[in-house]
Amino acid sequence: MRFMVVERFRNRDAKAVYRRFREQGRGMPEGLRYVGSWIEANLDRCFQLMECDDARLLQQWVAHWGDLIEFEIVPVVPSAETREAIEPYL
Repeated sequence: MRFMVVERFRNRDAKAVYRRFREQGRGMPEGLRYVGSWIEANLDRCFQLMECDDARLLQQWVAHWGDLIEFEIVPVVPSAETREAIEPYL
């Protein structure tokens, strides 16, 4: 399953997040897959697309970063797959 992760840097401190990333990497448990990320122009938020089959892996990852980041996690489905799913009802 895919998840859009919206990260808000605590205290608007993107430098602390990038420092840890440089030193420790993403800190993801085995089975959690990083797809891509985009950073807001003002460095307030990061949007990451992640994949996993077990949401507990996301919880472990959030625990690793929770002191520096506030998370919003939204399960998402690609548009093409959604169109296929609802096509019979149109």
